[in-house]
Amino acid sequence: MGVRLPGGQARRRRRLGRARPGPHLDRGPRVSRPTEDPACRALGITLEDLGPGRARLRMRITDAMVNLHGVAHGGYVFLLADAAFAYACNSRGPVTLAHSAQVTFVRPAAPGEDLLAEAEERVRYGRHGVYDVTVRRPGGEVVAEFRGQSVAVSGRPS
Repeated sequence: MGVRLPGGQARRRRRLGRARPGPHLDRGPRVSRPTEDPACRALGITLEDLGPGRARLRMRITDAMVNLHGVAHGGYVFLLADAAFAYACNSRGPVTLAHSAQVTFVRPAAPGEDLLAEAEERVRYGRHGVYDVTVRRPGGEVVAEFRGQSVAVSGRPS
């Protein structure tokens, strides 16, 4: 698609927000490490595993992350799950953003506990994907279940 400039020159329009279909969508991981993500770095989130359509991250609950009941604030649990979702959905190549997400809090986590978030791709269709993330305590008890929907975009998010 082009635009005519003064003098008759043609210029290609840059299409934002769309990933062109084709084999280039699976160019391999483009995601950086959590230490390069300011939010992950600030919260001490570490990447334990990353592969096509999956990621595993860990975060220790600190005293600064608790709510008025003395347990992990749901926002921090959501952030950990969302970060795992982001790494999983960006592991295949195109820039991918969250379209929507839902979390179900199953049980509380306490200060000092390490939480493990494991994200797994369920399906990709066109530019969209569905990912499930389970957040667990060290003993394996489920703290939260998260489902995120993603959309691939071209270029850098604005």
